[in-house]
Amino acid sequence: MLTDIEIAQAAQPLDISAVAEKAGVASEYLECYGRTKAKVDYNLLRDKDYQPGKLILVTAINPTPAGEGKTTTTVGLADALSKMGKNTVVALREPSLGPVFGVKGGAAGGGYAQVIPMEDINLHFTGDFHAIGAANNLLAAMLDNHIQQGNELGIDVRRITWKRVVDMNDRQLRNIVCGLGGRANGVPREDGFDITVASEIMAIFCLATSITDLKERLGRIVVGYTFDDQPVTAHDLHAEGAMAALLKDALKPNLVQTLEGTPAFVHGGPFANIAHGCNSITATRMALKCADYVVTEAGFGADLGAEKFLDIKCRLTGLKPDAVVVVATVRALKNHGGVAKDALNEENLQALEAGLPNLLQHVENITNVYNLPCVVAINRFPTDTEAELKLVEDKCRELGVNVALSEVWAKGGEGGLALADEVVRLCENGDEAGRSADTFQFSYGDDLSLREKIEAVAKNVYRADGVDFEAKAAKELAKLEKLGFGGMPVCMAKTQYSFSDDQTKLGAPRGFRITVRDVKVSAGAGFVVALTGNIMTMPGLGKSPAAFKIDVDETGKITGLF
Repeated sequence: MLTDIEIAQAAQPLDISAVAEKAGVASEYLECYGRTKAKVDYNLLRDKDYQPGKLILVTAINPTPAGEGKTTTTVGLADALSKMGKNTVVALREPSLGPVFGVKGGAAGGGYAQVIPMEDINLHFTGDFHAIGAANNLLAAMLDNHIQQGNELGIDVRRITWKRVVDMNDRQLRNIVCGLGGRANGVPREDGFDITVASEIMAIFCLATSITDLKERLGRIVVGYTFDDQPVTAHDLHAEGAMAALLKDALKPNLVQTLEGTPAFVHGGPFANIAHGCNSITATRMALKCADYVVTEAGFGADLGAEKFLDIKCRLTGLKPDAVVVVATVRALKNHGGVAKDALNEENLQALEAGLPNLLQHVENITNVYNLPCVVAINRFPTDTEAELKLVEDKCRELGVNVALSEVWAKGGEGGLALADEVVRLCENGDEAGRSADTFQFSYGDDLSLREKIEAVAKNVYRADGVDFEAKAAKELAKLEKLGFGGMPVCMAKTQYSFSDDQTKLGAPRGFRITVRDVKVSAGAGFVVALTGNIMTMPGLGKSPAAFKIDVDETGKITGLF
């Protein structure tokens, strides 16, 4: 059996100019990076009149070691829609080097449903993440330099909130002491690194609508507090102009293609467990300008990525999905039902029924909390039995939601035609209960306090009994409300493996509470982050990281990338 990278390397990609032509992108907006990838000038958004296409959001159940295939389904669905004659574009996030070398290996789809060139996309691509890291660390350098040069703003070094970043899983950098070695080397203080995708710069990058908006958002970043408890911003440090200069080219969406030649915008990459988990607004809007159907995804399970797509990205932009796809596998549902990974190939209806509540809660959240039409996509494995598939279908139909089998990993677009049919139906007509983009609603209102917004997500989406705020978090919430940040939406930082903040609680747990240990404002991004449980913003490598298998030969050919 061919690996993902072998399938991708065997493909004969279209020249990127032909892909651009498919998407209706004129040559004057195209900045080519070789033959297979390009950036598209954001001025396209101003210059081209259009009727926005239908927006399809792909999300999933809580991830398991068994795998779900959310990106694979997203790409395969786009190819299926193209095969049906629909003018389609896919909009995805860029992979972070941390997971690429850490756990997952590649992150550009799988099998015969991939975006290419997959090696480039998974590694440095067009340098966007490097630009984001440079902008982040420029601000950190200017902050420490201000303190070194006399600290005119009166910044309390014990209350600096801005961290440096690196796009790698490196636990050694979580907590450091810097500025040692005498007066010439800076003011000694405790510091630390986040992974680049957790940086507020990444969130701002993905939520900015223009260079001007980008610069304004960068200026609002809170880097710390003064001795008299006032926030200090990037604007106070005169940093936003230089930061925007580093980001101006990165802000242009990247254009690539699927294995079947469907245009794909791959741009931005915040994690959904510690950030808002969606690709850039610029890329999404550009895709909607270029196509009649746009397929995009949000990271991890629907309790994270989809919640943030709907409650943050849609709130800030006015976007409304026309249909939502929830991806699951029978294997993953049996894992949620208590079956170990090495026993998932055996039929087990009892375990499947025990794990199904995880899927059903995600579906109910989409249909009842957000009031959107939904279809369940089952990524079919050869070991799935007819009885197992029927059980999933019957349980979903009880909620008024159809199930479509997806075989895009093995068959590409051809294997996603059934799913595409149902998606088109929902986009054009809504569901039988009258749900459509027009009925969309948020899980909480703007008029609630920050505490109430956090409680609304916990109770409505996670089904928690309530929220416990540790003393530090409660104090910070009160301060942020007082400083005028109370009108912002909230971004929950939570484990991806469970509806709860305890990753061991699989399925659809009940009788639990969420613990918020800290909160921080991302004033430039426009939301307040609530850190729950033991979630970390700098991952570490495992005992056998994916990097062990990645190599390059004498010709420059990459191997081992999933």
